[in-house]
Amino acid sequence: MKPLVLIPARLAATRLPNKPLADIGGVPMIVRVLRQAEKAGVGPVAVAAGDPEIVEAVEAAGGRAVLTDPGLPSGSDRVLAAADQLDPAGEHDVIVNLQGDVPFFDLAMLRDCVGLLEQRPDCDIATVVVPEAGPADRADPDKVKAVLALQPDGRSGRALYFTRSTLYGDAPIWWHIGFYAYRRAALRAFTAAPPSPLERREKLEQLRGMELGMTIWAAVSDAAPVEVNNPADLEFARAYAKAHPQ
Repeated sequence: MKPLVLIPARLAATRLPNKPLADIGGVPMIVRVLRQAEKAGVGPVAVAAGDPEIVEAVEAAGGRAVLTDPGLPSGSDRVLAAADQLDPAGEHDVIVNLQGDVPFFDLAMLRDCVGLLEQRPDCDIATVVVPEAGPADRADPDKVKAVLALQPDGRSGRALYFTRSTLYGDAPIWWHIGFYAYRRAALRAFTAAPPSPLERREKLEQLRGMELGMTIWAAVSDAAPVEVNNPADLEFARAYAKAHPQ
């Protein structure tokens, strides 16, 4: 298995414009994500950029980036386009789509996600979940819930569904984190297909894979990454960087 880790990034974000280039402790956020991914050691890492400014920032920091069509509809499409540029011969059989807005994450989270494809021959797509932070997560539509057939050790499970809806019952829920590792053929089939009915209804891209008959497994991580979606998140990330110098 030869993974290639790709980080899609573009400047056009409605809640936080120019988000990939946001300064966090003197380092652009996209560079922090790149460095974390490199530390995980699962394979070569590059940024799949939608804008030349992102390429310039990454290359100035000594990283690798490729410019992709800014009109691509999703991060998954951007990742596949970058993979085809960087590895046209298809030597990398696993493509990782790593969020560009997680400047701080547990390295084991990425390693465990990729490891599921090696452990589970039936797995087409691997992803990550974490335990809910509290009961309020169950009713929050911004917290995507994963319904899993959990393994006896409690560290992984086959995904049965993903939803923004409140789940019935009082049991804890799994909060889905958008780290993905695809078998390359699965990523190509996924991006070639149109948005599916459940995907459009829930506004969750991973449901397209499920409707195509793909098998998704999730690794259980103990804590969510530091994710930046809005100005308040950015201030938290800056405070985190100050408190955890690297």
